[in-house]
Amino acid sequence: MFGSLGFSEILVIFLIALVIFGPRKLPELGKSLGRTLAEFKRASNELKRTWEEEVRTEDEKIRELTSAPAALPPTDRDGHSVN
Repeated sequence: MFGSLGFSEILVIFLIALVIFGPRKLPELGKSLGRTLAEFKRASNELKRTWEEEVRTEDEKIRELTSAPAALPPTDRDGHSVN
């Protein structure tokens, strides 16, 4: 979860934060950090969805252009085939 940080490193960081911010401020900071991370995750998911939608739309356009019917054979004024 925390990459290369082990339990002892996380414990030291927590204790330092406890000393710096105090026991009353620490839960408030934790909530704030949690909200920030949740908002970041929500925004990144929305960006990912938007990106995938744009890619899908472009793929459909390309498929539509490449699957267009072949050109009709040349005809004269009356609509008869020239070949």
